Amino acid sequence: MSVHCAPAGERAAGVPESADGRLVDIDLSEVLIRRFDNAGPRYTSYPTADRFVPAFDEAAYRAHLAERASAVAPPPLSIYAHLPFCESLCYFCACNKVITRDHGRAAEYLRYLLREIAMVAPELGAARRTSQLHLGGGTPTFFSIVELGELIDALHRHFDFVPNAELGVEIDPRTVTPHTLAELGALGFNRTSFGVQDFDPAVQQAVNRIQPLDRVERALGASRDAGFQSINIDLIYGLPRQSVASFDRTLDEVVRLAPDRIALYNYAHLPARFKAQRLIDASELPIAQDRLRIFMRATRRLLDAGYVYIGLDHFAKPDDELSRALRENSLHRNFQGYTTKAACDLVGFGVSAIGKMGRAYCQSTRSVKTYYERLNEGRLPVERGHALSPDDLLRREVVMTVMCSTPLDFRAIEAAHGIEFRRYFSAELAALEPLVQAGLVAVDDDSIRVLPKGRLFVRAIAMTFDAYLGRPSAASYSKLI
Repeated sequence: MSVHCAPAGERAAGVPESADGRLVDIDLSEVLIRRFDNAGPRYTSYPTADRFVPAFDEAAYRAHLAERASAVAPPPLSIYAHLPFCESLCYFCACNKVITRDHGRAAEYLRYLLREIAMVAPELGAARRTSQLHLGGGTPTFFSIVELGELIDALHRHFDFVPNAELGVEIDPRTVTPHTLAELGALGFNRTSFGVQDFDPAVQQAVNRIQPLDRVERALGASRDAGFQSINIDLIYGLPRQSVASFDRTLDEVVRLAPDRIALYNYAHLPARFKAQRLIDASELPIAQDRLRIFMRATRRLLDAGYVYIGLDHFAKPDDELSRALRENSLHRNFQGYTTKAACDLVGFGVSAIGKMGRAYCQSTRSVKTYYERLNEGRLPVERGHALSPDDLLRREVVMTVMCSTPLDFRAIEAAHGIEFRRYFSAELAALEPLVQAGLVAVDDDSIRVLPKGRLFVRAIAMTFDAYLGRPSAASYSKLI
């Protein structure tokens, strides 16, 4: 049965689940989409990064590092390192990157990155048990395997990686070789993510990212040969020259390649904010109705292929640990997306990297030049951050629980935060009523449950509890779907 949008005014059908919790059918009306498909945050944190302030500076970050160091049993660590260099510009990209073919810049950046690691690690205290590492960018494999080896060696000197820790790296299939993938596996990396976006040559040309199918297929095969435990493919819908038919052909190949996970992102065209996007011909972007059809068709195809809908824009095979966590109500969400790692403190290294340390978030400077200058002065390159209030901590737990489609138990929240849930959130519960009536969420005396159909609208549900949305912000949010 193909996914379709019901005619305007037609009552949407339900969204039944299989025994293992998979969505097995989706039939949303255009009325429902138009009603709730507003712009909003993706909630990789709460409060979101656009609420960070420069008043949270290096001294504030050091204070929170010291608080963690003095804790009796601090949580495990997750590490993110931002490697910003790319050889060519992808027009859709909204990441913090430096476009250059001078690979000598990688060696200089690595020296400063290692300096930052050496400065921060002692501030964390003796307990540095680490369960997760992710290298993002940019293009991490812009760095040579020797340079990446130096980085991994330094991290192992300063942090105590647990057995079977997740070590992930983002890969550009245009530049990586099977030999490099084998060497990455030898360094301990066990998860990889490939930026594919779309296999259609016309779409690739429109966004300046030409990568033939056979090259991607070889890279995935080499990753499996190298022993990577989890392989992800990123797709983007809403790109110029895309159509339902063309993206369907891309999905044919993605399903055949059978990655463990798939991220199906909605392209947000924000040229006023991201200069690279000004190179995209806006007249070639698919209209809203076609974007919706692409999304619905893609979702149907992935469900029919056996993938589990994890949430937001992520899918995974039924035996993937994310799928198991979803079934067991133990899914979590952080700046690296959906994860099984609960309650980790996140340490960010490199330009623009974001960290979470206990009751605070911090972000490094986006400028490579300023990053170098701060470290040369013996200072940590903190640009902004946010110290969470008791209300922030409470709402963070609520928002993140909703984002993971986990039942929200009022009694557990009340015991943890010393509030009466219905009284504290009386306005929010009233604001949820339209979503309740639409069959997206259920509210009873003791809990809030995201219903199967509502899992496509978790951002809209979470937004109800966001106390910052009514305040001014420089951020431009993407549409929910």
